[in-house]
Amino acid sequence: MDLPKNLTFVDIETTGGSITFDRIIEIGILQVRDNKLERTYQTFLNPDRALPPEITNLTGISAADLEGAPSFFDIKDELMDYFEDTVFVAHNARFDYGFLKQEFLRFGQRFTQKQLCTVKLSRLLY
Repeated sequence: MDLPKNLTFVDIETTGGSITFDRIIEIGILQVRDNKLERTYQTFLNPDRALPPEITNLTGISAADLEGAPSFFDIKDELMDYFEDTVFVAHNARFDYGFLKQEFLRFGQRFTQKQLCTVKLSRLLY
């Protein structure tokens, strides 16, 4: 099996598990082109809602970390650039992809990427 040469690895943290109610609070990206790390990105995001204590316990992210952080609207155009001509890669890709797709949709932007789920890949390899 040959992997694509252009990959965007994504990890997000959210306020919960519902793509319709919850929001992204942190995103990290590694962009690989032609099998070389090209650039990275990481930021906290202001979800414009209360951060549940169980999420702070799970992630270590506090409300103070999110104060003054940009909103998704503030970074959406920059983020879209990371996904141009790449495959979206995440551990449990359905979760991360679903949240990003929903966030872009809130602002009228389509987000459609080929996906590679490392959970499924690890099961296949195991």
